[in-house]
Amino acid sequence: MRRTKKLVFMALLTALELVIWVIEGQIPAPVPVPGVKLGLASVITLTAMAVLGRREAGCILLARILLGALFAGSFSAVLFSLAGGVLSWLVMGALLGLFPEKLLWVVSVFGAIGHNAGQLLAAVAVTRTPSLLWYGPALLAAAIITGTFTGLGATYLVRALRVYADGKTERRE
Repeated sequence: MRRTKKLVFMALLTALELVIWVIEGQIPAPVPVPGVKLGLASVITLTAMAVLGRREAGCILLARILLGALFAGSFSAVLFSLAGGVLSWLVMGALLGLFPEKLLWVVSVFGAIGHNAGQLLAAVAVTRTPSLLWYGPALLAAAIITGTFTGLGATYLVRALRVYADGKTERRE
């Protein structure tokens, strides 16, 4: 991919991830457990990692976190987003090459677990309340469910992007 085209694609994915993140912030939590979200923006992070590479996906993620901080307007939002996002990115980056593309959802599940672990550890560090770790099992269950969902979304998006990039435009009836 040429440098300019790649940069434009990264900007598009960053904008898309930011829009998804903002919209998701307006959706009520699916369960009454603090910190549980669908994590739809991670579809873009994982897709970027699979299509563009780890470094590019990291840049997109960091741009979304910093731009999202402008919308959220709080230091704690940046701290928790960084803690969860970076740990998730590290986990997914480490596992991406170990699983075939059809098992991208597995990478996503581990990324979601990493995200929740990062945010939980940040919450414990900020509040100095180790009893928050009791949320761990609920967050683990939520990560498995949401990670599977977002991983399947990323799988289909990666396939669609590969078909588009290969120039195959035939329709399936």
